[in-house]
Amino acid sequence: MAKAVAKKLHSLEGTSPAWDLKLEDAGFGWARVSMIIRADMLNGLGTAHGGMIFSLADTAFAYVCNSRNVATFAQHASISFLSAGREGERLTAEAREDAAEGRTGVYSVRVIGEDGRVVAIFQGLSRTAGGPIINEMLVDEAQTHEETND
Repeated sequence: MAKAVAKKLHSLEGTSPAWDLKLEDAGFGWARVSMIIRADMLNGLGTAHGGMIFSLADTAFAYVCNSRNVATFAQHASISFLSAGREGERLTAEAREDAAEGRTGVYSVRVIGEDGRVVAIFQGLSRTAGGPIINEMLVDEAQTHEETND
C-alpha cells in the first residue's frame, strides 16, 4: 500500500516531472527519492541550490509520512547542509519514520551524494488531515492484476 500511495502522489506532482525526481522505492515508514543536479539547479557559486536539496528531501518526507494511506502534511521542517551537491551528480533522499503518535509524526531524511557522503539532514514533523489518499480496494485489484500477469 505504501508504495502505491507514493506512486499516486508522485504522479500528481508538478515538481516531480519538472525536476525529474525519481521515486526509487517506498514502503511502510520509509521512502527513497533521487534526482540528478542540473545546471538550472545551481546557485550563484556553482553548487546545488539549497532549495533544490530541500525539495528533494521534502518529497521523500511527503512519501514516508503518507505511507499509512492517510492524508498527511508537513507541519514543520528543517535542514542542515553538510556538503555541496554538484552538477551532474545524483542525490538520493532516504526518508524514515522515527515516531508517530496520534496525528503527529517525526521523520528523518538523509540526502546522500553518489560517493556516499551526507549532503544534508532534514527533519520533518507531520500532521494528519485524515482520509485515504487512494482506495485500498483499487490497490488490491491492481496488485492481483500484476500478479496474474507475471
